[in-house]
Amino acid sequence: MREVRVGNIKIGGDNPPVLIAGPCVIESEKDTIYHAQKIKKITDKLRIPFIFKSSYDKANRTSITSYRGPGLEEGLKILGKIKKEIGVCVLSDVHSKDEVRRASEVLDVIQIPAFLSRQTDLLLEAGRTGRAVNIKKGQFLSPWDIQHIITKIRSTGNKHILITERGTSFGYNNLVSDFRSIIIMRSFGTPVIYDASHSVQMPGGLGKSSGGDRRFIGPLMLAATSVGSDGIFVEVHRNPAKALCDGPNMLPLKELEITLVKLKKIRDAVKK
Repeated sequence: MREVRVGNIKIGGDNPPVLIAGPCVIESEKDTIYHAQKIKKITDKLRIPFIFKSSYDKANRTSITSYRGPGLEEGLKILGKIKKEIGVCVLSDVHSKDEVRRASEVLDVIQIPAFLSRQTDLLLEAGRTGRAVNIKKGQFLSPWDIQHIITKIRSTGNKHILITERGTSFGYNNLVSDFRSIIIMRSFGTPVIYDASHSVQMPGGLGKSSGGDRRFIGPLMLAATSVGSDGIFVEVHRNPAKALCDGPNMLPLKELEITLVKLKKIRDAVKK
């Protein structure tokens, strides 16, 4: 398997699983910095490599009235401050070809949302930046469909590719995780991350917004680790019930450390 390097973090192969974590969306500068500091403190204590995640724009919300975030310029300013002052790598979504170059000036990892995972021009533009690219596997795709997405990115000369599993559509307003997909996609030579937050999502389940069931986030994180995922993606919030976006799918911050302790134990057991 090809290792992907993000800053000083090595992802894939025999390297320890990376944690990609943070609030779903940037709610304010103060709040975003708070979460970055708290998560870093936990991951430093547990010696877990950490990439901070938060979206500057959620352009694919169910309703036009949903909170989207501060936008490209203000969001990148906040993420840049976190990167510089807290000393962590940062990741955020891009939704259009036009914003990719500007985002790449700040982001260490450019993320392609699941709904856009087959958009060729967007993938090629992200690949051309030379930054690591994390593609969320569309919930409408099979694991073997990912080979074509990997080929698109590699055609730009960029080999720094991550694939993230985030569940598969199962009827209306529901997703299920097939953990065989992690094994299948790792066989393509690219590290595979597991998104425990969006795998418990119920798209459009609340009518004007997506629902979810956060009680399954922790168990799914552990299950993905047991089959060899190269990292975990999880959205975290100190008060998910009051979050401006995707609250039902976020792990309470107070539960993160104990969940990561269990994750490390499972990873150690699997390696043995």
